[in-house]
Amino acid sequence: MRMNLKRRVWVLAIAGSFTAAAFAADRQIKVDDRLDASAETLTDMMRAADKGIPQNLIDKARCVVVIPGMKKAGFILGAEEGRGFAVCRRPGGTGWSAPAAMRTEGGSVGFQIGASETDVMLLVMNEGGMRHLLSDKFTVGGDASAAAGPVGREATALTDAMMNAEMLSYSRSRGLFAGISLQGATLRPDGETNRVLYGREATNHEILTGNFKIPAAARRFEQALNRESPQRKR
Repeated sequence: MRMNLKRRVWVLAIAGSFTAAAFAADRQIKVDDRLDASAETLTDMMRAADKGIPQNLIDKARCVVVIPGMKKAGFILGAEEGRGFAVCRRPGGTGWSAPAAMRTEGGSVGFQIGASETDVMLLVMNEGGMRHLLSDKFTVGGDASAAAGPVGREATALTDAMMNAEMLSYSRSRGLFAGISLQGATLRPDGETNRVLYGREATNHEILTGNFKIPAAARRFEQALNRESPQRKR
């Protein structure tokens, strides 16, 4: 009986280790897929012919936040949830930081019906916006001032509101939905994804302002950011 009990404990321990390893591998796959989706979103929104995000705004941005496939659903009252990544320029303009994981969640009220997935991109344009991004959490349009960004080859359509905004927001909707807006959404660090990506606890402030090595899984995302950069064209 003792031997049988020991064997059962040993089998359960082995099974538990395999299960934990399987869960870890599954989380890694999901993080990799989210990084690839972020890269695809970034590329598509920058290269959408005359309706894309102006390159000169990307060049001026202090940080960029990409939330691919933010889920929204509702009838009159809506809800939203999404995960993505933020990057900031390294000191001295020597490229982009490693990606820090972000989560967005919140509610919206207005004329809306159905469900959709919306790709969202935020350009953080100044020091004030960057301070909000590096905080524990912030609300778009509340803590951080935000305006809908202009589209096209050049940012000639900038209004005073856009020029003074800490963040410029862009969205691309897939599916039927009305009243889509990021106003009122709360963004905060996604510690769970950071642990998977870097193998240890790391705050978004550390990642975005430090000298973290860009993970192999984020290379496609990095390439999408740098593809149209003037430094790359030289």
